[in-house]
Amino acid sequence: MQGIMQDWSLTVDKILEHAKRINPNREIVTRRVNGEIVRTTYSDLYDLSKQVSSALKDEGIGLGDRVATLGWNSARHMASWYGTMGIGAVLHTINPRLHPDQIAWIANHAEDKVLIFDTTFLPIIEAIKDQLETVKTFVIFADAASMPENTLGAVAFDLWTDGRTKDTPWGGFPEDTACGLCYTSGTTGNPKGVLYSHRSNVLHTLVTMNKDAMGMGADDVVLPVVPMFHANAWGLALSCPATGANMVMPGAQMDGASIYELLDSEKVTITAAVPTVWLMLLTYLQENNLKLPHLKKVIIGGSAIPEKILRAFEQDYEVEVIHAWGMTETSPLGTLGTLPPHLKAADIDQQMEQKLKQGRPPFGVELKIVDDEGHDLAHDGQVSGRLMVRGAAIAAGYFKGDGGDVLDDQGFFDTGDVANIDAYGTMQITDRAKDVIKSGGEWISSIDIENIAVGHPKVANAAAIGIYHPKWDERPLLIIQAAEGESPSKEDVLAQLDGKIAKWWTPDDVAFVDEIPLGATGKINKLALREMFKDYTLPTA
Repeated sequence: MQGIMQDWSLTVDKILEHAKRINPNREIVTRRVNGEIVRTTYSDLYDLSKQVSSALKDEGIGLGDRVATLGWNSARHMASWYGTMGIGAVLHTINPRLHPDQIAWIANHAEDKVLIFDTTFLPIIEAIKDQLETVKTFVIFADAASMPENTLGAVAFDLWTDGRTKDTPWGGFPEDTACGLCYTSGTTGNPKGVLYSHRSNVLHTLVTMNKDAMGMGADDVVLPVVPMFHANAWGLALSCPATGANMVMPGAQMDGASIYELLDSEKVTITAAVPTVWLMLLTYLQENNLKLPHLKKVIIGGSAIPEKILRAFEQDYEVEVIHAWGMTETSPLGTLGTLPPHLKAADIDQQMEQKLKQGRPPFGVELKIVDDEGHDLAHDGQVSGRLMVRGAAIAAGYFKGDGGDVLDDQGFFDTGDVANIDAYGTMQITDRAKDVIKSGGEWISSIDIENIAVGHPKVANAAAIGIYHPKWDERPLLIIQAAEGESPSKEDVLAQLDGKIAKWWTPDDVAFVDEIPLGATGKINKLALREMFKDYTLPTA
């Protein structure tokens, strides 16, 4: 027997339709790349999104076609999102911090037909335009006055949308229709595409609105510092319209002074970013003896939060800090560090110890830890194992079948992290199964660095590991074993990497050893190297 309820499809277009009906005058404030502050409303965003849909249809875009964006957080970018998703096309957000060759590879793999981007990224797109095999239309977030000269035949976004109909139909497709595409950073081989559905995005949105998650409401003002090219800005580009919260979009300016200006002038109550940004903000606050009278809650994720940042915000500025963990494959929220009931009255040190962990999964996310044979391990807060996850907004595979079958026999996805889980469901990452380096909340591939370095004729072997950095959490140290009879210099090795990796991936230092330790299977023993260099201080630290 089935229930007798209405068939109301969970599609993303309904989110913005709700915002227009119920909270039409709530604002989206954007700092554009030229520094200009502009204001719009959810009602206006709805109309502009409809015009984007009309423009895309005129470009021949339909159900399942991929539309790429390379943009900062802005109202225009949001209109591109909803305008794409509303007609059943797939929104493909590209991370501009990747190497240009990776950006070209991703766009080709996704078979993007339209590419919409900020003026900041014009040099990148022009440099790779001849590599782009499927993109036929280029649109730049600009008006006629600010439109830069270009060799792409690109059109200004405002001219592209101006005067178009606001009546393009949305929805009418199944809720499991593909909605968004976001690629992993390619830390092991080529990047892999995570293909979100309308259903998964809507359910993830409902999760984020939970009190023990981000918990925003219509009276909140939310500043998503986390970029929209990072798994839906942690869902905020969907949950803010769903609740009616005002949004403050910082654009490209992420320094402490710029973030503080928006926090203060717009009376922001909730914000979210990686620890690097909060360290810059904290430094600016302390140097200028400033306070945060309006801010109530900070969500920090992307990498482990340093205790000094946690304590400073909670104790000095009376701002609740919520530590969060997730990944592209989890849409991205997996756990959140709100205090469980039994610790609400605990002393500050007990609370800080809890908050430094990655937190508890909300309803809709299930976690377990297993040993190398796949056997379940105890949730006692002591034993660690491979962290596995399943749920309503968790990837079941990768775009075009890349990576093969990624689920175990119970439908759990292997996160690649090593963690423990306690009796209250609190998860703590204890190690990384993959040898990646996390710098400022961004992944750096040790394998890519190593493979390029070994290409130098004077290098026999190379290994990259993460070394503690007070600002960036980790920065790469490249360890070199010279070829027999050779004596490469630090400059030789870094020159080998120049132009082949993103600039910010460049190792902060190069160390030389007589022999790089290998494991039983001939692979580099990273554990031994981390022990060997545990007290190493980078020259940039």
